[in-house]
Amino acid sequence: MSTSDTEPSAPSTSGAAARTQEDRSARMAVTVFPALIIIAALVGFFFVDLGQALAPHTSIYLGIIMFAMGLTLTIPDFTLIARRPLPVLIGVVLQYTVMPLLGLAIATVLQLDPLLAVGVILVGSAPGGTSSNVITYLAKGDTALSVTMTSVSTLLAPIFTPLLTLWLAGSYLPVDAGSMAWSIVQMVLVPVIAGLVIRLLLSKLVDRILPALPWVSVIGICLVVVSVVSGSTEAIVTAGGIVFLAVVLHNGLGYLLGYWITRLLRQGERAARTTSVEVGMQNSGLAATLAASAFAPAAALPAAIFSIWHNLSGAFLAMFFRRTAGRNAADQHTSARPIADA
Repeated sequence: MSTSDTEPSAPSTSGAAARTQEDRSARMAVTVFPALIIIAALVGFFFVDLGQALAPHTSIYLGIIMFAMGLTLTIPDFTLIARRPLPVLIGVVLQYTVMPLLGLAIATVLQLDPLLAVGVILVGSAPGGTSSNVITYLAKGDTALSVTMTSVSTLLAPIFTPLLTLWLAGSYLPVDAGSMAWSIVQMVLVPVIAGLVIRLLLSKLVDRILPALPWVSVIGICLVVVSVVSGSTEAIVTAGGIVFLAVVLHNGLGYLLGYWITRLLRQGERAARTTSVEVGMQNSGLAATLAASAFAPAAALPAAIFSIWHNLSGAFLAMFFRRTAGRNAADQHTSARPIADA
């Protein structure tokens, strides 16, 4: 798959077939993942005892998700930093500025309860979501750039997520940034690095199980959602509507600002699409786990709703980008035809 803002001019038949199969698999993932997460939320809401039995192990579920992510990474995913540092830098900087500040602004404007406000800010302070790579591919963005952005923001999470949460949410509730940083190291950094090392040492074995890894991740996210929702049933009944509004605004504005700021910085269309997805989609599983463990289950409600919504909205965003890409290509072809015929 091309990593530049230009598409291959003459793809081979086998390459085209492989891309078609990959596209079909990605479409299925984007369709099925949100449905499974919605089912998980309903299970957590109606079967509270089951959710509460799962709740003590949310950090393990997140560790499994991050380990699976690490297994998908390779060294070339990081060499893009040296070859194209500017788009990577733009994406990571926007990830840790736009979304945290949007979270604070939305919590302030909607006058959210302190626990819910902290939850929204924590979602904004989390790194990029793992499903953003699939959405970027479907949106005809730069998938290699997306993987690099997600990887870098994830590796920086032990530093930036606690500091941003302390800075922006400290006025709502006390934040133990040191404890939060250590939790992220244990739940995120160690599993991701372990997965990367195993991929390096046992690449042939890992290649065989790569198709199953997205499903491992979504099962882990579903378990986190069941756990979080089961501990937030009262908050869902009393404040579910306002939290949903906060999540939709947070996610949608993240998409818009990620795209247009990147374009204003004179980056290409594919880079702008990629940054839009990376900024708008968050690691809601990490945010939910941290919120539930560091504050209270109700603080994890925004992350649980975000987990459902950003997968749905991401699928619609990908459809929109694909359609506009087709129209732009048709317009360019039409405008170029008189020149070709001359």
